[in-house]
Amino acid sequence: MTPCPVSPLKKTMNNIRPFLYALLAAILFVLWNDWEHRAPKAPQQVAAPTGIPVMPTATTPAAPAVVAAAPPAKAAPAPLGARAALVTVHTDTFTARISTRGADLVRLSLPDYETPRHGHKTAYDLLSPQGPAEFLNQNGLLGHQAYPNQNSLYTARHLAYTLGAGQKILRVPFTWQQGHIRVTKTYTFTRGSYVVDVAYAVDNLGSRAHTVYLYNQFVHAPPPKTHFYNTAPIYIGAALYTPERKYEKHPFPAMARHPLSVTASGGWVAVSQHYFVGAAIPPPDVPVIYYDQVLPGPRYVVGYKSAQPVTVAPGASTVLQSRLFLGPKKPSLLKATAPGLALTVDYGWLTVLAQPLYWVLRHIESVTSNWGWAIILLTVLIKLLFFPLSAASFKSMAKMRALQPRMAALKERHGADRNAFQQAMMELYRTEKLNPLGGCLPMVVQIPVFIALYWVLLESVALRDAPFVFWIHNLAAPDPYFVLPILMGASMLVQQLLNPAMLDPTQRKVMMIMPVLFTGFFLFFPAGLVLYWVTNNVLSILQQWWVMQRMKAS
Repeated sequence: MTPCPVSPLKKTMNNIRPFLYALLAAILFVLWNDWEHRAPKAPQQVAAPTGIPVMPTATTPAAPAVVAAAPPAKAAPAPLGARAALVTVHTDTFTARISTRGADLVRLSLPDYETPRHGHKTAYDLLSPQGPAEFLNQNGLLGHQAYPNQNSLYTARHLAYTLGAGQKILRVPFTWQQGHIRVTKTYTFTRGSYVVDVAYAVDNLGSRAHTVYLYNQFVHAPPPKTHFYNTAPIYIGAALYTPERKYEKHPFPAMARHPLSVTASGGWVAVSQHYFVGAAIPPPDVPVIYYDQVLPGPRYVVGYKSAQPVTVAPGASTVLQSRLFLGPKKPSLLKATAPGLALTVDYGWLTVLAQPLYWVLRHIESVTSNWGWAIILLTVLIKLLFFPLSAASFKSMAKMRALQPRMAALKERHGADRNAFQQAMMELYRTEKLNPLGGCLPMVVQIPVFIALYWVLLESVALRDAPFVFWIHNLAAPDPYFVLPILMGASMLVQQLLNPAMLDPTQRKVMMIMPVLFTGFFLFFPAGLVLYWVTNNVLSILQQWWVMQRMKAS
């Protein structure tokens, strides 16, 4: 935090610039997040959406701009009066509920990831059928004749399935039949995997050919409103990846204004949350139409459907396949599932820096077995890497501090004549061979690295429920006793005392207030982020003190 410019006001800004950058960025993030997610509150109880993608014609290729952007069509009437049953599935990674209505996943919990609820912790619900956290997956078949969709009633063989101790794969089949069409929809769960395979076996028992399309979509309620003090700049919305267009975000509020309609072979469509993601992945060699829709409520729909029909000859069978990823945003898991899926771990525009930082952080944690110590050691490595730049900054600061008495004398001599004072200051800099920007430039180089690390800590699901020491049991949650924010404020105050003093009394008072303001601001930051700031401040203080002692001794 070396003073750079020559005016007293600008010097004040330079002394606090890293913290002001962080404060300004956080305020902008809060305002942007609030604006981007401004939407009517979701009702507590709602009926399941009935929107189904429009069926392309069998004789004419689907036109993306017309088909995907068109309003959802009503499916053939289903026996909605019939009672649906829930099939329970237990694996090592999932606890799922599949309704025989549509044979769709209506609830999916992750037992390895807990969340507080009613005073105790339960498995995190990634998919949920009702309320402000509503998040559904729906998939089915379309055609000129009746095919099963999310309103159709299937038959289940059993009401409970469990992946046994020595079992690697668990298949859960559902059957639907109407007229000469029989469909067997099978979910395949694999041990240790967050990927769910969905296969539709279509049997044509009649005497004429049929054509069929597959669709797979997510339905999401508007993200619940949060208070300003726990609103993080996290993207919650739709995302698309294709080999041609690469990774794209499609925010929920923008869907009505900019409807999605993309035809591609390969890729995926997803709904991204803070630490988790649900992705629908078609076979890589099958052309599909990616689309989104806005249903009343509102409810946001994003998915894909076949761009070309599959013909089932009389007496023949065919299989249509899709995949789902429903789990945590762990880069290693996402990379192994589909190209580009790891980009849902959103590090923003500094991804090129953030990904290597996460790689180093993960390898340090593999040695320490503690993410808190990994954060501290990574911060130490970064400070060592930038030590030559920091040393140059601190040397410039020490020289500036030594010139404070002469600068004060110049201010007293020239009084209110600011131009004369500035000229005298510049002459003093030239005489002492001091570059006023010498303390600024090294810090500017480091800022992108520190911002990238901020995003790594904010986006890493590994920090969720990760303990550090003593009272800190979750590095992704605020410090419950506010010890780390207080230490951060104290370290900031020590840095202020080591910096050259401001000549203007008002500016000195403002500088003394800043640690208090930032302490209050950091009270609601995740403990892992505050730990990083405390470590960085303490190391900066030690570096600055060491450089100043070396300069005194020389």
